[in-house]
Amino acid sequence: MYVCICNAVTDKQIRKAAESGVEDLWGLQRELGVAAGCGSCKEMASEILGEKRREKGRFEPIRYQPATA
Repeated sequence: MYVCICNAVTDKQIRKAAESGVEDLWGLQRELGVAAGCGSCKEMASEILGEKRREKGRFEPIRYQPATA
């Protein structure tokens, strides 16, 4: 199913990114462009990431850490 219509990103692509190590929405934006347009997919994408994190046994929240350039 398409999660991000703006960038044609599916739930399978988000799950695959999570399995590859993406752990937060900012990582998804960087890798797939999720929530970089209108943002209406942000909640669903975050839920899918949360599912994958729970499967890995990681329950603590991920906090945004700005990159140092």
